Amino acid sequence: MGLSVAIVAMNEEASIGQTLESVRWADEIVLVDSGSTDRSCDIARQCGAKVLLKAWPGFSLQKSYAFENCTQDWILSLDADEVVTPGLAEEIRGVIKNPDALNGYWIPRKNLFLGKWTRFGGFYPDPKLRLFRRGRGVMTGAEPHPRIALKPEFDQRAGRLKNPMVHDAYPTLSSYMAHMNSYSSAGARAAVAKGYRGFSFFDIVLRPMATFIYNYFFRLGFLDGREGLLLHLYHAVYVSNKYAKIWELTKTRSSTKGGS
Repeated sequence: MGLSVAIVAMNEEASIGQTLESVRWADEIVLVDSGSTDRSCDIARQCGAKVLLKAWPGFSLQKSYAFENCTQDWILSLDADEVVTPGLAEEIRGVIKNPDALNGYWIPRKNLFLGKWTRFGGFYPDPKLRLFRRGRGVMTGAEPHPRIALKPEFDQRAGRLKNPMVHDAYPTLSSYMAHMNSYSSAGARAAVAKGYRGFSFFDIVLRPMATFIYNYFFRLGFLDGREGLLLHLYHAVYVSNKYAKIWELTKTRSSTKGGS
């Protein structure tokens, strides 16, 4: 039984090297690049990855394309800023050698914010279904955060691994804010496509406040110190931005229709 690692990337030269180094032991690494202008592709090739170029169609379709180009019996899906720890690597090797293994496995994830492991506020263990038998996993859910699920025609039971992967997504406040701006825009478009309309005081003002209070106090986010305060504060801003952008999109479309 072999393992393919599937990664999608664009302009990830700052992190892709350590991600690829953490899975050099895999039988195959498939990286789908959507138009990097930095050294991402060169670094990937130097690490032995098979690099494929494809214009960005969205997270779900891009990851599905990566899965389709994997050739091994098992697939491990990674983001370009995630690292497989040595303990997790050993655990994965044990799973894929086991003839009685299940069709998929959840992996806990350590999320780093400004270089610090965020242990509270709902950010750990943050389990993700990332390891699965080829042909038995499928992307599902709405953009910008689709997820992997096991196909309904197969056994739906999934195991849980103990060792974590490490997610270093937001080393700076600027990178976090840029991601949240992109995510809030994508989330707003998805909500409008589903029929969400109008200006909502509850969603723009009260929901973000409730989100902050719940995560920071009830889920103990304050125990992560200054980083925890900033993370939950700006996450609440993201929630407000998403619903404000929904109103902006519907307002703009109504104005366009009214003027046509």
